[in-house]
Amino acid sequence: MATTERTLVLLKPDAVARGLIGRVVQRFEDAGLKVVGTKMVQMDADLAKKHYFDLEERFGKDVFDLTANFMQMGPVIALVLEGIEAVANVRRLVGSTFPNESAPGTIRGDFAHVSKAFSQANKIVAANLVHASGKPDEAKYEIDLWFDSAELFDYQTVAEKYTF
Repeated sequence: MATTERTLVLLKPDAVARGLIGRVVQRFEDAGLKVVGTKMVQMDADLAKKHYFDLEERFGKDVFDLTANFMQMGPVIALVLEGIEAVANVRRLVGSTFPNESAPGTIRGDFAHVSKAFSQANKIVAANLVHASGKPDEAKYEIDLWFDSAELFDYQTVAEKYTF
């Protein structure tokens, strides 16, 4: 059964620095997702460790260090989006982790191009603009990490009449 969900999206330092905030948020809103929380944050080492708590275990210390350092290079925009099957729909809109594998029409496919091979060969992060929660339980953890309940809003949009 389709359910209304909330999910976390981070517009990474490369998206902020390139001035893509509005264009990326518009993609989510155009798809019928509602912004229920937003803020600009400078990620510090503690937040990076909490957010990427399992990255080192899964991919090694080098990947964790590269990712954490990249995410601390500049501010990020943290968003909580709400919609029907929001987690899966946001992942579909964002595209594959590696931009060169993302389909045209996805955020990463349209605005980035770095490949896994290039990033590994150069020991850099594949600048892919956006983090999106992968599963509903991950989304809940991440939303609770990034937002207090007072920073999240319940309201109705005109579009909900047609999409929810």
